[in-house]
Amino acid sequence: MSAVRVFVAGGSGVLGRRLVPRLVANGHRVTATATSAAELPMLEELGARAVVMDGLDPVAVGATVAEARPDALVHQLTALSVAHAGRPGFGRPDRRSATTVRLRTEGTDHLLAAAEATGVSHVVVRSRASWNGLREGGWIKTEDDPLDPGTGTKGRAGAAALCHVEHAVLAAGGAVLRYGGLYGPGVFDDRLGLVRRRQLPLVGGGTGYCSWVHLDDAASATVLAVEQGARGVFNIVDDEPAPAGAWLPHLAACAGARPPVRIPVWLARLLAGRAAVTMMTEGRGFSNAKARRELGWEPRYPSWREGFREGLT
Repeated sequence: MSAVRVFVAGGSGVLGRRLVPRLVANGHRVTATATSAAELPMLEELGARAVVMDGLDPVAVGATVAEARPDALVHQLTALSVAHAGRPGFGRPDRRSATTVRLRTEGTDHLLAAAEATGVSHVVVRSRASWNGLREGGWIKTEDDPLDPGTGTKGRAGAAALCHVEHAVLAAGGAVLRYGGLYGPGVFDDRLGLVRRRQLPLVGGGTGYCSWVHLDDAASATVLAVEQGARGVFNIVDDEPAPAGAWLPHLAACAGARPPVRIPVWLARLLAGRAAVTMMTEGRGFSNAKARRELGWEPRYPSWREGFREGLT
């Protein structure tokens, strides 16, 4: 693919910081957004033209995209960092994800409107494929399977926001990248603290499945989607979906911590709510066969086993 202009909304995030230099290294001209002026020098050092943009301000989004005149737009806007969402815990996903829900609904609409007004030919958007496969049937889901709607849990608003993102971008002829649970430098620091303090317990039998992907592997898949003009949904996950009873003790060992404590379902429901219980006991993982086949994607860390051991820092 010849060099194009790429607009990365959310370029200052942990994934954006891995994505921008890869796009620049491939010869693309990148405009990347940050939430504050303090982040601009970092993006400029990565080779991007850096701008501050409020993804919830439709006028600002429209003007910023129009000025960049991109050929492709990548939507990586979230507010999941500690600075935006507070420290992670075992419960209250609704509280931590409130701004991200707005960025995935209102923010997506603003970006798509700006893309249409500016004549952007291709949009790639971020979605999620960690433990949130539909809790029916088998434990491993493909792109043809719907995501879990989170009915009856505090994660319902977040699930609805993902549904909005996917439907809107697919209707616009774009690509949806469902990233697994992201890990890598700058992502797991606080969760590792929970693990070391034994504050991230196993619930029940730990039978719920999860899919993982390293930041660098998520970034490499995104570059492929941009350069190939990919359309449709792709699960960007490693080769080994696994139950919590397997990956959480391994994560603890890699962090130099004692094995996680185990608590019964009834207690976890009282302490953390239904969403946490669902994740640990009923979660469904995802297959990456389509991304490997159609994008030619080959993850550097095909399993969380070596990824947790080598790629957390």
